[in-house]
Amino acid sequence: MYFETALIAYIIDRVFGEFGFIRHPVVLMGDYISWFEKKFYVDSIVRGVILTLSLLLLVFLLSFGISYLLSGWGHPDLRVLLYGVIASTTIASKMLYDSVKDIITNPQDIQYLVSRDTEHLSNANINKAAIETYAENLSDGVIAPLFYLILFGLCGAFVYKAINTLDSMVGYRNERYEKFGKFAAKLDDVVNYIPARVTAVLIVLLKGRHLGLPLRKTWSQGSKHESPNAGYPISAMALSLGVKLGGDTSYFGKIKLKPFFGEGREIITQKDIQNALALQPRLDIFVIILLGLGVLL
Repeated sequence: MYFETALIAYIIDRVFGEFGFIRHPVVLMGDYISWFEKKFYVDSIVRGVILTLSLLLLVFLLSFGISYLLSGWGHPDLRVLLYGVIASTTIASKMLYDSVKDIITNPQDIQYLVSRDTEHLSNANINKAAIETYAENLSDGVIAPLFYLILFGLCGAFVYKAINTLDSMVGYRNERYEKFGKFAAKLDDVVNYIPARVTAVLIVLLKGRHLGLPLRKTWSQGSKHESPNAGYPISAMALSLGVKLGGDTSYFGKIKLKPFFGEGREIITQKDIQNALALQPRLDIFVIILLGLGVLL
């Protein structure tokens, strides 16, 4: 188990966020995906499998190499600190929080956070999109990389980020990526299965007063989402805030019929964004205590 590395990584990310003086590893992964697509794209599942496996192999070899080189270098405490600094690049807690908070004062920036069409979104729908993004990406950007970091170290966290980056770039069900991105999308569904549900439980636990009925409703409503994972944290957040998220949404110029999640108001306000973000301090305390206990035990 890699609790020390995870604890240091989480604290570094919460304090410093993304390191602006380096090219972020996720950006480098995206560069490879774009290069491969430009050179070798064919509307084929096989070609998509080659893209996915080649990126995962590269990421695994690089992260394993870094781990191996650091394993015999320097003082153990310094070594753990370096592991934590490197691992912090797989966590996006501060960036997620700051980006969603920014929507309150700069609603036009929603275009950078979501894949849906944003040109004609109302203020209420912008606020709704921000909250959905925050809930869903608590899993993808925080809980999931921590989960795989704890279990498998740097290799686990970076391989997860590679899968998640692939899904975000080619995992769409449209004419171009239906076949090319299918393998990456399915793999992303698999690796996010547990983290998404853990995230939903944490949202209900930290935002609500008890698990009970809210958790049962979260499971019932979350299963209605087209994604096998995204619906659970979104439902948990909606139920905790007393609002309705989801509903029909436009993607690439076409309306996609989507169920509602949660109960209550459909008109989402900026106050609701603030209430959603109020989860963050509680989550920070919970994660730090949990990882700290892991280190001690």
